[in-house]
Amino acid sequence: METNILLESGTNELEILEFMIDKNYYGINVAKVKEIMTYRALTPIPNGHPNLEGAFSTRGETVSVVNLARCLGMPEKEDTNNDMFLITNFNGCNSGFHIHGVVGIHRVNWSQIIKPDSMVSNGSNSIATGIINLDGKLVILIDFEKIVADISPEIGINISDIDRLRNRKVNNVPILYAEDSQLLSNLIYDGLTKAGYTKLIPCNNGLELWNILQKYKQQGTVKQNVSCVVTDIEMPQMDGHRLLKLIKSDPELQNIPVIIFSSLINEDMRKKGDSLGADAQLSKNEMGEFIQKLDEIITEKTIDE
Repeated sequence: METNILLESGTNELEILEFMIDKNYYGINVAKVKEIMTYRALTPIPNGHPNLEGAFSTRGETVSVVNLARCLGMPEKEDTNNDMFLITNFNGCNSGFHIHGVVGIHRVNWSQIIKPDSMVSNGSNSIATGIINLDGKLVILIDFEKIVADISPEIGINISDIDRLRNRKVNNVPILYAEDSQLLSNLIYDGLTKAGYTKLIPCNNGLELWNILQKYKQQGTVKQNVSCVVTDIEMPQMDGHRLLKLIKSDPELQNIPVIIFSSLINEDMRKKGDSLGADAQLSKNEMGEFIQKLDEIITEKTIDE
């Protein structure tokens, strides 16, 4: 799905596709949207997950469809004539979502997106990642990754990938990482700890991590406190591409290795990351490869120093 709204990388902007379930408004990052299709009859999936409505074939591929209204506890429509399928792609997997209509696409800045408070977001069980005011109405950004991972856990971060990495040694080099999802942040922390990394500084978004780097700069302790930065792309306040651009544009910070660890790694996103100076880019379903690349980068950095 091409919109040609964003032309420059690292601007801290994104495109949000606004859609409807019942009479409520929700949103998704356009970077995750592969296609929008008109609703069609689905083939039921025997013994499938309760939120799976069925599947259909397109261009030689079978796509499973999640009933998003059912996931959100909203009323399901009997008349589906004007309904649509939202086909997404992240972590290398295509998934379909049954929605009730598309409103439009908006260009916004990540700083406009508010992290849900505890009343809206109940820790690891929440599927709301952000709230934004668009045209006078509140639009809730949905955590599609969590919905898919709850149905097919193998699509998300798989800590068991680390089990095949034998004879791990303790490594106390300091690593900062930015991940806004508390669930995924905990999984990354557990994965890195299991891999032997003991000095980890988790941050909720790119802005928080950037502020920490600024503090280290003022103290003159960047080299002692930062060996590598790991960042997601999608985050409120400051996204990973903006963080990467700021780091690589700063003479005092530009030698810090930056790894993008995101579900959004595809050809276009990889080009953006490369243009901004990313040292590595890996999908969140590649935990084992991520640890191996981190090992490689840390070893090279140690040799250089």
